[in-house]
Amino acid sequence: RKDVDGFHPINVGRMSIGLPCYVSATPAGIMELIKRYNIETSGENCVVIGRSKMVGKPASTLMLQKGIDATVTVCHSRTKNIKEVCLQADIIIAALGMPEFLSGDMVKEGAVVIDVGTTRVPSTETKSGFRLSGDVKFKEVSPKSSYITPVPGGVGPMTIVSLLKNTLLAAKKEVYQ
Repeated sequence: RKDVDGFHPINVGRMSIGLPCYVSATPAGIMELIKRYNIETSGENCVVIGRSKMVGKPASTLMLQKGIDATVTVCHSRTKNIKEVCLQADIIIAALGMPEFLSGDMVKEGAVVIDVGTTRVPSTETKSGFRLSGDVKFKEVSPKSSYITPVPGGVGPMTIVSLLKNTLLAAKKEVYQ
């Protein structure tokens, strides 16, 4: 009842069968972006790169839900033909945790690319000595994409909003009475 992160097995189970629950914040933020930008999902090929319990698995489950109706493929670090799989994707959710993994030659023209990665990498251009890098080579992929999220500033703020929304729902006891 207080699992606003949406990681408890009860919330995960309820989400997987479409019952009211607290949805994990980052996947909820991704779904809100898709909704707000009117991204077509029904029958579209969606590739989720990453299988973490925080992002990959719940994002793939949400993309399969009735009303979203995407055809979902989950890839990970051991997927052998990942480039070929990604080239078939209309929507790519990159949540592998490997900076600049997804390159321009892995993305078809017009694909929607949602970059969830946030890895600190060394940088001589910043005071701190590091910068945040996503899982997508933004400069290579963005010219080919119909939509793409930047890092930082894309999915991250949506995660925060989704966590706050879950907290409000919990305070108002709107998910579990």
